[in-house]
Amino acid sequence: MTLIQLFDLSFQGRRNKVALEYNGADYTFGDMDDRSNRMANLLLERGFVAGDRLCLQLVNCIELIDFYLACVKLGVIFVPINVLYRDREVTHILHDAQPRFFITPAELPEWMAAASGMSSARPVSDLHGDSPAGIIYTSGTTGASKGAVLTHNNFAANALNLLTCWQITAEERFLLALPLFHVHALGNGLHCWLISGCRMRLLERFEHQKALDEFLSFRPTMFFGVPAIYVRLLDMGEEAAKEIGQGIRLFVSGSAPLPAQIMEEFQARYGHTILERYGMSETLMNLSNPYIGERRPGSVGMPLPGVSIRLWNDAHEDVADGETGEVYLKGPNIFAGYWAREEATRAAFHDGWFKTGDLATRAPDGYYTLCGRRSDLIISGGFNIYPREIEEFLTELPGVEEAAVVARPDRVRGEVPVAFFAGSAEPADLEAACRKSLASFKLPRAFRRIEKLPRNAMEKVQKNQLPE
Repeated sequence: MTLIQLFDLSFQGRRNKVALEYNGADYTFGDMDDRSNRMANLLLERGFVAGDRLCLQLVNCIELIDFYLACVKLGVIFVPINVLYRDREVTHILHDAQPRFFITPAELPEWMAAASGMSSARPVSDLHGDSPAGIIYTSGTTGASKGAVLTHNNFAANALNLLTCWQITAEERFLLALPLFHVHALGNGLHCWLISGCRMRLLERFEHQKALDEFLSFRPTMFFGVPAIYVRLLDMGEEAAKEIGQGIRLFVSGSAPLPAQIMEEFQARYGHTILERYGMSETLMNLSNPYIGERRPGSVGMPLPGVSIRLWNDAHEDVADGETGEVYLKGPNIFAGYWAREEATRAAFHDGWFKTGDLATRAPDGYYTLCGRRSDLIISGGFNIYPREIEEFLTELPGVEEAAVVARPDRVRGEVPVAFFAGSAEPADLEAACRKSLASFKLPRAFRRIEKLPRNAMEKVQKNQLPE
């Protein structure tokens, strides 16, 4: 089965139901089907065939959805590009993906005008579940970004898991403000919307100044966010937060670790425990806290249906509960490989298990907690130091808005932790607190205040951009 056959549950089965609110207008599922059929026919007229790539660099808009659905219907591979990327980064992706066309805001009016004159009949295509649907480029924090090839089956397995485990139905009112160039919004948001047949309001981006109006005018029952968004929502007045919380069913967080303190503060203000989950560009969603059951602060929950997980040491041996190991995964959600990079693809797997590069521990009752990236691990004088542990401690201290801990070279110990933080706290006070509560080898050797931590478009901290 392909994605379009799943989307037809809405395109055909709910054709006259309002599907999308965008920029003050309403569109039915039939409208979305017809619009994307016209775009698909335009792509055919301009020479696209199955397997060709189409690159786009657009902010959230209905036209981006038109292009995506047209690609899925034809077997054209959809390649979204981060809107914050500059010439060097974009050039790398274009060289790597070799698209037939590259769509930017400058080209958009001509394409949409041409599509409006095309037939709304759906073109015939010969696709199957293993046909590639998209290439999502990684953030490239440790080198040039690589394109993860995601198939119809990958996207379908992911969406069906979330629809079931998070109890998403056609009755939802879904507010989506995350960027569609990322798998959080594309792989989770767009697919859950189209398959469930719920009503979605699409925002160009999250703007905390307008958040109250968006929540109260749309009255969503479901919202997907990243930790930085939830931090900003904590600035909402108590009465407004209470009113928003009364109407919503589910808040989900992902794309970066959610500090336990933020989760607890949000629960106190909004009356909801945020559901945290764990995914990657290469795998979509892997683990999730339960919809019904304990949503454990600091934990990403348990494996989703069909997803197998191992925590291995360097010898590829299982580690005991409570010990740290690297996360390896198997399942229908795992990507088909890196585009045009056979060696990188081979290196990413061990005996069929995908090597995530993430470190985690497992509790005896099956809940997993991420400890950070393997590349972030600091080995100081023979001791393993996990930066996330120190970062979470620091963010619990007064005057610390956010913190990041990185390794810096040391002649005696090899490397030592150094803490960067934003906020009004005094470095001497932070050092004293760490000396009191952390083992001596975990003590950051310096505390450096900066205005804010460098982040990418999905609010992940970019530690490689911190000052030396």
